[in-house]
Amino acid sequence: MSHLHDHGGTIFTVARTLGIDPECILDFSASINPLGMSPFVREALVNSCDTLLHYPDPGHFELKQALSEFHDLPPDHFTIANGSTELIYNLPAIVPGKKALIISPSFSEYARALHQHRWEVRHFTLKPADDFAMDLDAVVRALACGADALFLCNPGNPGGTLYPLEVIEKIYHQCRLTGTFLVLDEAFMDFCEEGSAKRMIAQGDGAVVLRSMTKFFAIPGLRLGYAIGNPAHSGRLDALGGPWRVNSLALAAGAAALRDMGHTTKTLEYVRRERKLLVEQLSLFSQFRVYPSCTNYLLVEILGGVSSLELKEQLMSRNILIRDCSSFIGLSDSFFRIAVRTGAENKQLLECLGGIYK
Repeated sequence: MSHLHDHGGTIFTVARTLGIDPECILDFSASINPLGMSPFVREALVNSCDTLLHYPDPGHFELKQALSEFHDLPPDHFTIANGSTELIYNLPAIVPGKKALIISPSFSEYARALHQHRWEVRHFTLKPADDFAMDLDAVVRALACGADALFLCNPGNPGGTLYPLEVIEKIYHQCRLTGTFLVLDEAFMDFCEEGSAKRMIAQGDGAVVLRSMTKFFAIPGLRLGYAIGNPAHSGRLDALGGPWRVNSLALAAGAAALRDMGHTTKTLEYVRRERKLLVEQLSLFSQFRVYPSCTNYLLVEILGGVSSLELKEQLMSRNILIRDCSSFIGLSDSFFRIAVRTGAENKQLLECLGGIYK
């Protein structure tokens, strides 16, 4: 499978393949806020057009201030990047060692980034049958076998499982004992902020939290993310990126998004409501098992019949795109992921599934 198609959100490629306008496709493969971007962001983008005559602020002062207010942490704990994926690709250069452990199934770019830096990669694979439960004793044994870095996504992707803060604390403590650098990816934590380990990581050492601004704030085309860590780690990550790596529009959009608390509250309420309804409707299909999620996406297992790729192709013929999850370590071709979209769009997906599973 090519790198290009190993993710959701390939709407432009699919549109070219089908010979239709991208606007005609319902994209359930990319987990983006169904309410779209904040009106504050749209206004900030328009008002920032004239700033394109100048180089972006290399110190990212305004966005760091907004993040500081949003997370109640000092500005020097943040590193701004051209998407959190840029940070994933930069991190292996500043973490000492060459052996990494990835809690899987998870984001494929961890392994790609590590391999680019010639790291040895092992996977600690969680089981769908256990709802991706974390066996802490088994994790401890895996770390004891030697790991210079541990990559963990919370909430899990593609499962949507939120691991309690006490579980993350125990893993972090064990990492400190074994000298393992913890990379905690909280790309979807905006949907359940109370579960974030940001304060513990910011005040500690040997770890970093990654955050994305493309999902919850609905600006994937701008590419914006950040890391939270102690000032020493933040400084080292900052130095890797070079000047002007984040454009002026992305910086303005990020600051505006963080300050629109009304849109944040509305999003949380909307996603919770629509996710509950979508789970209830999908659970009526005897062919599906829906996994619990605290995010804006759902992992679904097909219990019999077509494979996830076949289902994806059938839905694509109806201009609906889902995420085939067979490429994830630890998942088979019986798994697919869908975003929680608007009520009307979710209904359209359910009607199409009803037509397929008569």
